[in-house]
Amino acid sequence: MELLIPIIVLAAMWFFMSRSTKKQQQERQNTLSAMKAGDNVVTIGGLHGVLSEVNDKTVIIDCEGIYLEFDKAAIKSVTPGTAIHTEDAVAEVEANEAAEATKVEAPEAPVDAPSETTDTDTTEQKD
Repeated sequence: MELLIPIIVLAAMWFFMSRSTKKQQQERQNTLSAMKAGDNVVTIGGLHGVLSEVNDKTVIIDCEGIYLEFDKAAIKSVTPGTAIHTEDAVAEVEANEAAEATKVEAPEAPVDAPSETTDTDTTEQKD
């Protein structure tokens, strides 16, 4: 009878600890499976970036223009970001650059150029 109480306590501790661990593993699996392009991530090594592509076992992270491939298991945390489509983003940037390149600005008139005459100036000259 004296051994029964410690065994029950140990069994209860084991049950609650394993349940907590399974719950954490399930939450992590759900987080990793819900990742999509555009989400902000931090790796276990401390690298911050934006997901560019998500594959079955790997992800490609954009770190300010540098694309790195990591295993999904290397992702520590995920923050939902704006969903981006790389092709659309590239097309938009190219369209903006083309619009800026075709934009023509009229040159300003030089300071010492003769100004246009007004009606009062022309009537004074006729007199």
